[in-house]
Amino acid sequence: MVIFSLGGFTALVAAVGSQKQVVGVALLNSAGQFGNPNGEINRSEDSTLQKFILKPLKEIFQRVVLGFLFWQAKQPARIESVLKSVYINTSNVDDYLVESIMRPAADPNAGEVYYRLMTRFMLNQSTYTLDSVLSKLTCPLLLLWGDLDPWVGPTKANRIKEIYSNTTLMNLQAGHCPHDEVPELVNRALLEWMSNIEPQVCLRTL
Repeated sequence: MVIFSLGGFTALVAAVGSQKQVVGVALLNSAGQFGNPNGEINRSEDSTLQKFILKPLKEIFQRVVLGFLFWQAKQPARIESVLKSVYINTSNVDDYLVESIMRPAADPNAGEVYYRLMTRFMLNQSTYTLDSVLSKLTCPLLLLWGDLDPWVGPTKANRIKEIYSNTTLMNLQAGHCPHDEVPELVNRALLEWMSNIEPQVCLRTL
């Protein structure tokens, strides 16, 4: 599996849940949060007030706020502005790139996907963490990391490698989208990494 940005954490979860099908995961500037070792998870049961009044009201509020944020985020000018903030070479940000992001965002179900993603992963960071998922991962992991990314810098990649020893890290002079800014380096690294894990795949299929 080769996954980029926000899909990175989802890919790790999928790899853990489908270990027989996934023989390796490559992440490019992946999203995801680390757990707080000092944090306490409150698992107490909800009261009647919380279950039937406060939770529904909270969900309505979240849907309104996140719905507006999603509408704002998928506007062409906003997409172009965000892309230019994470690309080192802004000449890569053209109409084709903006359109490629607008198209899936226009799907009728895109807003619901955004809502579920934000509420499940982003608002429950104590439950969905990189630490917990990496502790269950069993396959080789490749990190192709644009070190000039203003969102997820190289410190995050180094932390992932510290947590999961079966990790290969390649640092690249690129922003958040190394596959678009330095595609030759990304493709070469992927091919080399895959050639190294192929013998393991063959042994597992015998």
